[in-house]
Amino acid sequence: MTHRRWFTPWLLVAPAAVWLLVFNVWPSLNTLVLAFTNAKPLGGGHFTGLANFSRALDDDQLADALLNSVVFMLVCLPLLTMLPLLLAVLVEKRLPGITFFRTAFYTPVVASAVVVAIIWGWVLDDRGLVNGLAQRLGVIAEPVPFLTDRWLLLFSAISLTIWKGLGYYMIIYLSALGNVRRELHEAAAVDGAGPVRRFWSVTVPGVRNTMLLVSVLVSVSALRVFSELYVLSNGTGGPGGRDMSLVMLIQLYSRGFTGHLGYASALSLLLLVVTIGPMLLLLRLSRKAA
Repeated sequence: MTHRRWFTPWLLVAPAAVWLLVFNVWPSLNTLVLAFTNAKPLGGGHFTGLANFSRALDDDQLADALLNSVVFMLVCLPLLTMLPLLLAVLVEKRLPGITFFRTAFYTPVVASAVVVAIIWGWVLDDRGLVNGLAQRLGVIAEPVPFLTDRWLLLFSAISLTIWKGLGYYMIIYLSALGNVRRELHEAAAVDGAGPVRRFWSVTVPGVRNTMLLVSVLVSVSALRVFSELYVLSNGTGGPGGRDMSLVMLIQLYSRGFTGHLGYASALSLLLLVVTIGPMLLLLRLSRKAA
């Protein structure tokens, strides 16, 4: 009986443990090994040392992808950290019809990222809604190349990411705002603090830990962006392929029968390092602020 009791917990966690080993641990270890080889999809390759990382230093596409990913993160980080908080403060109030606005703000989160990107592509096309309406109103003479200019395409994808992520982070902030004591707001109001002063002096300190969580989530997702840029550029990565993200570049080198799995694995490790950096920086800044 004792043996059965000891064995039962392990039996219950065995499926999850097997899933974790097969689909998480093993691929991660395999990627680490492949990064030091010249492996192909149809062959194991052989050990090449740091050749893949040396190649990365001279890869102009990688430099563009790094720049795009960093710009993506630097723009999304402050906007997707503060705007959802402001939305949460607005929809937190119990007013008639407020549920409708909460649902409206959250609806883009439920929609498929690919479907939303396709719709945005139609809207921002040279003959799409935005350009067509602007030309009819006489605001512009020629269509604005939202999807064919390097930087306009990048910022179009950033705008899509921010629009789609507002509702998700708003929900996270709504749960955090419930833990901010009302007595603090009332005391600040008695002292003569207005809504703006109460927001910065009471609300923001009360959700500081949640802001850190949101900042980390935004940073990681921004550095790993794929669907928005891929769909808006029709899989080309923009003019000259200069709008690729790191994930798009990894996908480019790893696909097909002639893909370079070794180099793609090295880029995956680089993406891991680039992703961990902002997380550590945010944690350190949070500790200093505390």
